[in-house]
Amino acid sequence: MTLPWALAILSLLPLLEAQKLPCANLTAAPITNATLERISGKWFYIASAVRNPKYKQEAQAIQADVFYFTANLTEDTVLLREYQTKGDKCIYNSSYLKVQRENGSLSHHEVGREYVVYLVLLQDPRTFIFTAYPEDKENQGLSFYTDKPEATQEQLEVFHEAMACMGMQKSEAMYADWKKDQCGPLEKQHDEERKKKTEES
Repeated sequence: MTLPWALAILSLLPLLEAQKLPCANLTAAPITNATLERISGKWFYIASAVRNPKYKQEAQAIQADVFYFTANLTEDTVLLREYQTKGDKCIYNSSYLKVQRENGSLSHHEVGREYVVYLVLLQDPRTFIFTAYPEDKENQGLSFYTDKPEATQEQLEVFHEAMACMGMQKSEAMYADWKKDQCGPLEKQHDEERKKKTEES
């Protein structure tokens, strides 16, 4: 799957209650209905930092990424609709993520392999972080999302603090370039099709 490395690596992290970072807070917490409601909606990929060479290469290729989460509270699933720009081309992906409430993770099966992600909710409800393999120094990574294509300086500082908590340098961060987004037309087309279908029903 292609959601920045994260969904790909979501393929990727533990879900926490809303909090500021310091490092002690980078631990998993159970997922609740309130958590699922909070992450439902439209999100923009802002930045990531990845140690695993394979996923780092994936992240470096991402120019822009916007996605929608639609949570199903009764089935414990999240529908992912993702529009990713890679190599100046738009790639659309739609798939379901399984919610593991007890350990605060999301998982996705792809090509016979299960990818697991942990979600870190931040004090600012307009942001969240995905962390991957937080205890594995060789493979750990994290990615940062906001509800706008541009993050504020304050929001970026929180991401940089999280990087520091994982022993990463600011220089390791990779950022989206929304000027290179190629998915706007397709996203608009899909929105119009959904609206038309809703009106007809």
